[in-house]
Amino acid sequence: MMLATGATWGICAAATAGVIARPFRLPEAIWAVLGAGLLIVFGLMPFPAALGAVAKGLDVYLFLIGMMVLSEAAREQGLFDWIASTAAINARGSSARLFVLVYATGIVTTTFLSNDATAVVLTPAVYAAAKKAKAEPLPLLFACALIANAASFVLPISNPANLVLYGGKMPPLGTWFGAFALPSVAAIAVTFALLRWVERERLAGACNSDVARDPLSPAGKAALTGIVATAGLLIVMSALDQPLGLPTCLAGLATMLGVCALAKHSPLALARSVSWSVLPLVAGLFVLVEALDRTGVIRHIAGALQAAAANPAQGAAVSGTVLAFASNLMNNLPAGLVASTAVAQVHPPRLIVDALLIGVDLGPNLSVTGSLATILWLQAIRREGEDVGFWRFLKVGAATMVPALAAALGARLLIG
Repeated sequence: MMLATGATWGICAAATAGVIARPFRLPEAIWAVLGAGLLIVFGLMPFPAALGAVAKGLDVYLFLIGMMVLSEAAREQGLFDWIASTAAINARGSSARLFVLVYATGIVTTTFLSNDATAVVLTPAVYAAAKKAKAEPLPLLFACALIANAASFVLPISNPANLVLYGGKMPPLGTWFGAFALPSVAAIAVTFALLRWVERERLAGACNSDVARDPLSPAGKAALTGIVATAGLLIVMSALDQPLGLPTCLAGLATMLGVCALAKHSPLALARSVSWSVLPLVAGLFVLVEALDRTGVIRHIAGALQAAAANPAQGAAVSGTVLAFASNLMNNLPAGLVASTAVAQVHPPRLIVDALLIGVDLGPNLSVTGSLATILWLQAIRREGEDVGFWRFLKVGAATMVPALAAALGARLLIG
């Protein structure tokens, strides 16, 4: 029994490390699926149990499919390039004003399209706009990375980790706003102020406001309409306390088909540009977490949450902080899955669950290993010829994440 438990922990740890470090530059999904496969092959996870673990993520997969095809349709029609160029034009020669506009664009993109869209789609557009405006790109790129996580709990749809932590069963929208409106404002404002201060020297100069901006095509306008309509639909579904996955998927597919019809492009060609590997990555992580649960490790975490419930305010502060830092050690998706499974076992007070969500969403701003969105952001800027090392990001992350986390958790505790 002890040997099987040790082997399970070892495989899960190695698979998680592979997801974070990407040895041999292999995609993250390969390591998650390989870990899940080894658990099954060695008899550490029965195949029916693995299938059941994968099935738990159905709503998350549907949500991701909808968001990915929606984002790709918008990207293909130049919507994000148009938005970034508009920001550069309206900066009117001020690098500091351009930073504010890029940060604001990131808030909107993250809120209504998820943090992955900000990291993957908006980041290259911002880099292109920075080059056109002859502005220092790194402060603007850091703005994309940090706001992708800082604005992750404005809405339930702002981060797939939200669906993961709540097990696909999101709180009603009114309850969500009551719990997270003030913490979101705190996280966004503190992150902005501190990042602006850290990058003050790079933002001191002027930039070029004479930036070319191609007009949006009819298909681009359709993509924008689809985004707005999808956001409205999801807000309604959340207010009605309904699952978000299927509506997101259907809205994304409908927008993609409409955009392709107007642009006279094949939907299959657009679909081939979507990063489908995210789906097996998440499925593999669900299997890894189920395997950990079978060893009893999550039961101990659940016990700690149950003990924390004796003093909800203190328990929320400690639980949210621990999960925020743990997300940087094992990535916030598996960290969120572990927390979600523990929460499902003991049902701690809502205050503690909300603090866990703040930790799993905001904590990844500490390092490049914290979230899938940040890893994808790093890949995106490398394709543009930029790079940010682990220690450089950590320096910025430590200056911004820790105070922002304290502010967000403090705001949630203030609400009670």
